Amino acid sequence: RASMKIIYCIALVLSLLTISACGGAPRPSPTVIVTPPTPTPPATPPPPPAPAPAPANGIKLSNIQASQGWNSWGQFAPVYADCAAPCPGITWSMTQGVTSPSTIGNATRFDLGGSTPYSDVLWSNPVIGQFSTQGLPDNGHTLLPTVHNFIYDADFYVTSVSVTQVLEFDISMYMNGVGMIWGNQCNNLGGKVWDIWDNLNAHWISTGVTCNLIDNGWNHVTIEAQRQDDNTLLFQSFTLNGVTTTLNKSYPPFSVPSGWWGITVNYQMDGDYKQSANTTYMDNFSLTYW
Repeated sequence: RASMKIIYCIALVLSLLTISACGGAPRPSPTVIVTPPTPTPPATPPPPPAPAPAPANGIKLSNIQASQGWNSWGQFAPVYADCAAPCPGITWSMTQGVTSPSTIGNATRFDLGGSTPYSDVLWSNPVIGQFSTQGLPDNGHTLLPTVHNFIYDADFYVTSVSVTQVLEFDISMYMNGVGMIWGNQCNNLGGKVWDIWDNLNAHWISTGVTCNLIDNGWNHVTIEAQRQDDNTLLFQSFTLNGVTTTLNKSYPPFSVPSGWWGITVNYQMDGDYKQSANTTYMDNFSLTYW
């Protein structure tokens, strides 16, 4: 699925190895009753590591869900080429300023529907660089070269897990002819696993890490990513509803036109086998960078 179309606008599985004590009691004589030893209970797994806090020099762009300047495209299965509305077979809408459901009183509603199965909608906001919605156009091309770290953090409400095929959370960066997309998707109906995006080969790679969404309620996602000095993309970790997975997986970037300059954040909803009508909400959405 090529949902990671280039745009201007963005496992290490914690395993518990249960060690069972193995041993036997002495063979009893006919007149002796031997009580078998009580099995040792498995050790309590350690809590997952908390995401590393952003340093004091990290800059946080808050309430992006309420920002102006969002772009959106439909993408038809199976080619997933971008289509600007109207796109026969895909319907979508975005409604800002929603007070309920909401975690901070300013949520945004995202609706997906239509008739073409497995089609999706990509919403994207250009936060830094060209078309910046945050007052950060970086016209002198001095800011982007200094940015190496990102934290994508958001509350999102799932109204129906049964029709939520995929939810995708991305950070994109374009600079000096280099394209970088830190793509993370919860492949809910495709095995309930997290996938990450292989930029160079343009395809999804399963991490094998379970992705369990809270149905008809709020979820919380935190994604940590890094641009290394040679522009290699490092997928550091993701946290869903308090469960953190450290990945530290690296992938090379890809080429883009030299004029592209900016950082975007993306949110995407994918339709199921009959393109069922679906609604999600996003609130308290931020990107921290340094």
